[in-house]
Amino acid sequence: MKKRLIFLIGLNIFFLSTGLGQIDDLEDDLRAQSEDTLLGWRAGGSFALTFSQVSFTNWAAGGDNSISGIGDLNLFLNYIGEKNKWTNTFELGYGLQRLNKKNTKTDDKLNFTSKYGRNISKNWFLAGMVDFKTQVAPGYTNDDDRTKISNWMAPGYLFISLGMDFSPNDNLSIFLAPLTNKSTFVLDQALADSGSFGIPAGQKARAEFGGYMKFMYKNEIFKNVVFQTKLDLFSNFLDKPQNIDIDWEVVLNMKVNKFLSAKLATNLIYDDDIIIQQDTNGDGTIDSSGPRVQFKQLLGIGIALEF
Repeated sequence: MKKRLIFLIGLNIFFLSTGLGQIDDLEDDLRAQSEDTLLGWRAGGSFALTFSQVSFTNWAAGGDNSISGIGDLNLFLNYIGEKNKWTNTFELGYGLQRLNKKNTKTDDKLNFTSKYGRNISKNWFLAGMVDFKTQVAPGYTNDDDRTKISNWMAPGYLFISLGMDFSPNDNLSIFLAPLTNKSTFVLDQALADSGSFGIPAGQKARAEFGGYMKFMYKNEIFKNVVFQTKLDLFSNFLDKPQNIDIDWEVVLNMKVNKFLSAKLATNLIYDDDIIIQQDTNGDGTIDSSGPRVQFKQLLGIGIALEF
């Protein structure tokens, strides 16, 4: 896991150092456009289907036939005025793998972010933000008993924040919010009764108050190669503020032609309230539990459309 963290941090630093040097050029390009082009509503999005498939016939070394696919839908609706900026993004992702006649979920996310800012000085906005995250289908362990460990709105996260947003252009945003309410929901009764995701057993919601930072950066670092990273940090001022929640995504999209693309994506999560159970010695019995670093990696090729 340490090697993965070092690789992820190094990858992020490399691309940021490559891309941030282009921010001044991006600002010049934006200024060169007329205000009529920049001001007003803008909408768009993208859809991508990434897949992989393995098939064996009389293969002496053995193996299992499998097929998997992940669909990603990203939408945005933004308004830019002379003094106001309102950005809205919607992300939906879902993936399945079929192995040994069993279907396993490989990806599941539903995110919505709405941020409104009022310009108070060059590149700085007084801003408020609503950030919502959950999933759309039940999640299970890899065991044969298929124990359910997550579901729709179990967990669900809602952040309501007020702070300052540094946004010199469409590619970079650093939102700092010292006033943030984080609500965690577990609406699945069975999971709520077990006390999942830091909520006391039997309860379905928990509120926290603290500080929040959301960093977003996106840029075409090379021709047809787009690097994007999002980092969310939250500290609960009222309970163990030193234990910072982390949600860090890094995506590298490489466009082969008009429709074909390749994608490398990683997602690192740490939340002190999420308890992960483990069988450390492989004897089939859970013998360890506690907060742990969660890490997901995706590498695939597929179809991508922008609109």
